[in-house]
Amino acid sequence: MLSTLTADRVRNDLDVLARAGLGVDDFLVEAADTLRRAVRWEAACMGLHDPATGMLTAGRKFGALAGMDTEDALFSLIEYGGEEPTSFAAIGQSAIPALGMREARRAEEGRSPRMDLLIRPLFGFGDELRLVFRDELGMWGGMALFRGEGTDAFSAEEIAFAAGLSGALARGVRRGALARLGMDAAAGKAASGPAVVIIDANDEVTKISVGAQQCLAQLGSAAHSTDPMGTVFALVVAARGVPSTAGARIPRARVQTPSGAWLVLHASPLAGPEGRSGEVVVTIEEARPPEVVDLVVAAFGLTAREREVTRLVLRGAETKAIATALHLSAYTVQDHLKAIFDKAGVRSRRELVARIYFDQYMPRMNAPVGSSGWFIGSEIEAPAG
Repeated sequence: MLSTLTADRVRNDLDVLARAGLGVDDFLVEAADTLRRAVRWEAACMGLHDPATGMLTAGRKFGALAGMDTEDALFSLIEYGGEEPTSFAAIGQSAIPALGMREARRAEEGRSPRMDLLIRPLFGFGDELRLVFRDELGMWGGMALFRGEGTDAFSAEEIAFAAGLSGALARGVRRGALARLGMDAAAGKAASGPAVVIIDANDEVTKISVGAQQCLAQLGSAAHSTDPMGTVFALVVAARGVPSTAGARIPRARVQTPSGAWLVLHASPLAGPEGRSGEVVVTIEEARPPEVVDLVVAAFGLTAREREVTRLVLRGAETKAIATALHLSAYTVQDHLKAIFDKAGVRSRRELVARIYFDQYMPRMNAPVGSSGWFIGSEIEAPAG
């Protein structure tokens, strides 16, 4: 039974960690250890997600799973294949942000493809507690905690306790992304040419460019990292559903590297001479500022009104114009700006714009520009257009 004293201490400690400004990796390590004091687990896997698309962007493994990089692609194929009723995406849309597989009677044979194909036969776990990290801005990540066959199931009390930590975990991940801004985004080897991966209809990698190998190696270099091909396969599964879904967009995910730079991965289904072939091409590009502005702004934890003010500041609007556009007084706009500056850790509009747009690009501002209009010698020279 979870004691009130332990629950309160763990909850308070996690809240402190979420506000401490730790980098994502340090936060996840500390969070996993802290949670373990209240909810015992033998293995844990944590994933980061793009809050705008819900796509997996990175994963970390702890305990009995640490160092195991097998079956990460299979996990993504199951998670995003549409047949798993307890996927992180499904839990993220439910009223309660946590679920125990045995407590919900989802661990029984035939109830969960993930349990039947992966968790029980390959890893030997008998129960799983799934929790998403979400707030009013979206889902920032999720975790899966595991216990072995023959051990106690995660109790309803433990699941409810974990659910109450969802917002704090989301806050820690948001702030962790900001902690990397201003790092040496040009660190690491430059990618050699285009970064492209082609996956065939049998989920096999048929072609991969040298540039893609280098990018994936960098993404997988973080401590406790899962195989970054898991992110690739998540996009592949989503891309295969695009042709049959009216209005569907090409799936994409914004991923932050250990050096602090942002990459964009997107997947497109390919067609052969006779129509659809099942092949998918995944391209990796360095994100340009407009592609990550909303993500960085969201990471500051601004209110809806503060985000509106920030967007107008980024367009160059002055206080009077912002007040008119949002039907506010100039004094109210100034109050919002003060709150925004405090949350972003800046002192002026100019510093705010620099923090949002330029932190990851400043280390390369003196680098020559290539034919694409992007920096030569950056991790990936973005293609034209």
